[in-house]
Amino acid sequence: MTDDLQLRPVRPDEYDAWRVVETDEYARDIAQNGSTPPDAARAKAEREMADILPAGLDTPGHRMFVLMYGDESVGRLWLSEREIDGRRSMFIFDIHLDEAFRGRGFGRAAMRLAEREALARDITRIERTVFGGTAV
Repeated sequence: MTDDLQLRPVRPDEYDAWRVVETDEYARDIAQNGSTPPDAARAKAEREMADILPAGLDTPGHRMFVLMYGDESVGRLWLSEREIDGRRSMFIFDIHLDEAFRGRGFGRAAMRLAEREALARDITRIERTVFGGTAV
């Protein structure tokens, strides 16, 4: 069942809404897990998103995807090629599954798709930063 999960690049007409959702979630994570006041968390999230994605969808090394199960969008995956500690890595900025698809193997399938994206670029290392309040 989850083997049918596919990646579809975020389209230009979807980017603004995608960025709003990513920024909102990041600001909420900063506030909840970083003991940061909401206004300061929002400012930090907006500043960092502008730094990370200066050219939006065209920012080199970044790939933003919609997780598709058949014709249905079930989540998001945001990857970036980076050099970390002298090694090329695929960094997972975000992986998000809609509530109805959690606990059913879609997260594992999404990670396999991230791995496939990394291997297609001859990258053998995947990294992610996880906030303290994130359930894994």
